[in-house]
Amino acid sequence: MIVFYILGAVVMLVIILALVAPKQYSVNRSIVIDKPLPEVFEYLKHIRNQDHWSPWKKKDPNMNQEFVGTDGQVGFIAKWDGNKDVGQGEQEIMNIVENDRVEARLRFFKPWKSESDAVTSVEDAGQGKTKVTWGFSGTNKVPANIFMMLYNVDKHVGKDFEEGLASLKSILETE
Repeated sequence: MIVFYILGAVVMLVIILALVAPKQYSVNRSIVIDKPLPEVFEYLKHIRNQDHWSPWKKKDPNMNQEFVGTDGQVGFIAKWDGNKDVGQGEQEIMNIVENDRVEARLRFFKPWKSESDAVTSVEDAGQGKTKVTWGFSGTNKVPANIFMMLYNVDKHVGKDFEEGLASLKSILETE
């Protein structure tokens, strides 16, 4: 009988955790680049340019990549299959608002399946400078949302975004 009480308590704990655990996640970082907005946006809307500044490309420079469609246009898909640090997935441009933002859908297949919405946006920071904000958001499904109580996605992925944006700044300001 004690075993049933223990199992019941464990099941109740999991249910309670699933109810209170975060259902949504969002991570973004920003940086100001000393270049005019149209120049920065033109560079950012081409997903293949991420190969030059993305922290994940640095984690696996030999990842297999495939591209479908016309880069810089809605419907373009960049696929990758890499080492354990980058996994396997694809990024599809879903919407482009010229000189404002690029919206993409990230689909991860390995090491686990998930989908996120990614946005890279720009805004005029004055004096020929541009503020770039790079981020992604999504929904945590049960039981993954319980794990997210223990894993700080903002801290973990945020540092990668900061590294990537610093590389982007360096590239664009030295051109």
